[in-house]
Amino acid sequence: MFIIDAHLDLSMNALEWNRDLKQLVAAIREREKNMTDKPDRGKGMVSLPELRKGKIGLVVATMIARFVDVNSTLPGWHSPEQAWAQTQGQRAWYKAMEDSGEMIQITNAIALEKHIQLWNDGTIPDYTKPVGYILSLEGADSLINLSYLEKSYQYGLRALGPAHYGPGRYSPGTGMEGPLTKAGVELVKEMDKLNMILDVTHLTDEAFSQVIDLYKGPVWASHHNCRTLVPYQRQLTDEQIKILIDRNAVIGGVLDAWMLKPGWVRGKNDPKTENITLDVLIDHYDHICQIAGNSKHIAIGSDLDGMFGQEQSPYDMNTIADLQLLKGLLAKRGYTQQDIENIFHKNWLRFLLKAWGSEI
Repeated sequence: MFIIDAHLDLSMNALEWNRDLKQLVAAIREREKNMTDKPDRGKGMVSLPELRKGKIGLVVATMIARFVDVNSTLPGWHSPEQAWAQTQGQRAWYKAMEDSGEMIQITNAIALEKHIQLWNDGTIPDYTKPVGYILSLEGADSLINLSYLEKSYQYGLRALGPAHYGPGRYSPGTGMEGPLTKAGVELVKEMDKLNMILDVTHLTDEAFSQVIDLYKGPVWASHHNCRTLVPYQRQLTDEQIKILIDRNAVIGGVLDAWMLKPGWVRGKNDPKTENITLDVLIDHYDHICQIAGNSKHIAIGSDLDGMFGQEQSPYDMNTIADLQLLKGLLAKRGYTQQDIENIFHKNWLRFLLKAWGSEI
């Protein structure tokens, strides 16, 4: 079954982890098996062949570069200009993948419908099809000023989350408190003029409430789970979930172990020992479905290889292609074929077509 994954940090992995994502995951792991510079070396789960193997034909692919004060303990760049340059390098990688036929950028409803038709054509082998990508900016720090939002929209940026971790030029993010900055308020207003998709992921509770009031355009939560099940600020409260449902939003379930089960300690706990499987993600899906009364607001936003690998992912997965296992697991939990299609692709597809002025 065709899958849309709404959050993958592909270019970051390609450039900062120096991974040739045209290769099989097994080959990337083999190359990295003796490396120790990063915690997930030899444990990556994502590459373009694995996406095709898993029939994950469309992804929301990120650019990301944080601005940090020189005294900050968070990784990042010491000027917005440096952060902008970093995102442009990431964008250049996506363009190189397009030039080699590996990927294709999707920016409007016509291109989206054409791409879905290609992936639904069973006469063409999946391994020959380009992986479609919708370009998203995770954290807005790299926008030197608001004119750079317009520049970004012109080259195809269609979704943006104002915050990431820690302090931000436009909004504080995960682990912080407080509202949007003054520049963040102006950013949200400018996004509204461009009808961009606003991603509430990583916002503080105050900033979440603020953007819901300010923003009139399409809103989603690309990679989020439930605070009732895992009580961290990074997760959505039940009230936030209700608000997103009222806004016809879709929430992408994320596969980072610390967001699946409470008490997870990075670098210490083991997914198998803690029994973290894809079924645990379905617990979060169930919770959202109970609030919504249907399956129309949940989907996949895996965040796999988002600065973690097998050591912090469900242990019943070997690569991202194993997202297909969700089909059987969801059926065992009572989800209908229609429900499963909603989760795999239809919810994201409906959202995107509506956001871009089309309906199905």
